[in-house]
Amino acid sequence: MTHVAIIGAGITGVTTAYQLLDAGASVTVFDRHAYPAMETSFANGGQLSASNAEVWTHWGQVLKGLKWMLRSDAPLLFNPWPSSHKYRWIAEFLTAIPKYSENTIATVRMAVAARRYLLDMAEREGIDFDIERRGILHVYRDTDGLRHAAAVNELLLAGGLDRRAVTPAEIKEIEPALHGRFAGGFFTPSDFTGDIHKYTTGLAGAVTRRGGRLLLSTSVTGLRRIGREIEIDSEGPTGTRQDRFDAVVICAGVGSRGLAALLGDAVNVYPVKGYSITVNLGDAQSRAAAPRVSLLDDAAKIVSSRLGEDRLRIAGTAEFNGENRDIRADRIAPLVEWCRTLFPGICTRDTVPWAGLRPMMPDMMPRVGRGRLAGVYYNTGHGHLGWTLSALTASLVAAIVMEDRPANSPVHGYLPRTDAA
Repeated sequence: MTHVAIIGAGITGVTTAYQLLDAGASVTVFDRHAYPAMETSFANGGQLSASNAEVWTHWGQVLKGLKWMLRSDAPLLFNPWPSSHKYRWIAEFLTAIPKYSENTIATVRMAVAARRYLLDMAEREGIDFDIERRGILHVYRDTDGLRHAAAVNELLLAGGLDRRAVTPAEIKEIEPALHGRFAGGFFTPSDFTGDIHKYTTGLAGAVTRRGGRLLLSTSVTGLRRIGREIEIDSEGPTGTRQDRFDAVVICAGVGSRGLAALLGDAVNVYPVKGYSITVNLGDAQSRAAAPRVSLLDDAAKIVSSRLGEDRLRIAGTAEFNGENRDIRADRIAPLVEWCRTLFPGICTRDTVPWAGLRPMMPDMMPRVGRGRLAGVYYNTGHGHLGWTLSALTASLVAAIVMEDRPANSPVHGYLPRTDAA
């Protein structure tokens, strides 16, 4: 049997572990936290959104970033303080601009294909993750934004997404709770939402029930290839330990860059901070005033998702400020104000703030596949689409690992339905 180590117990690590178990491997998952899904997979915007698959490598995004640089509450905030990693990442970002259309279409195709994998795993394991299958509504406040959205829509349609333009009147019909004036929008009925933390935690439970090991509160301190095996040094509740595996899959989010360097690989992930608030809908008026349909407000770069009866998740912004996890009041305030303005009937007294670091590659495409050394694999760098893409990329990397397995290793398991791909 092929013994595989997975570093990281977020959404990509846990889905990778599950898919490898299905393929017949033995898995051990390392994570420095006491529980799965405690970093970027803890409180994101909740959207499983092929409709948000446009990559950011576009001159319009660059110009917006420059315009917003001096605004502390800007949707996209860039800290100009010198950093060799940050400026090297930006240089690679700029070189990826010519592939904007190609990469957007490729990302859409992955996002559409990933849906069935994610839903199949949840159905098999009976995971309740507050799924809402009501679509995602993108709204635009001016004609310039709507015009750009129409151009993006052509790329999304080329990638196989069912997305249609809607008028201001149709916006109100789709989500009656929404207040405000909009030039128009686009609606994607096949997109959906859910609680990433509940999903990942539920799937991690399934991994352990099926024989996988989760070494939590355990930090990986060393990583090398010894002969035909991968040796991992770690430190956890029982002290230091050293284990050997046939293969390792690095799913460590923003930590993937440092781990890759130990193995001679360049994985140029940069931490792009995003913020969210969870508004607890503690009274009947707030629950009635909160939206059911998931929203993306393009001008504000803010999304919302209803999580069950009594929670509304609001998330957004992008902050280029290094590996900084501080929750800044001036970045949270626009999320609260957005809720009060567009849904004035919601009481925001009970609001929980959060910040997480999105692991972004310069071209906005995840790093999935083999490393330089035999037995080394990556499933990381998904940026703002980790929740959307992870189920597919986990299946892809698991297939590659098992393709490379020793000749005497058995392979078995199931393949998810792909009729929606």
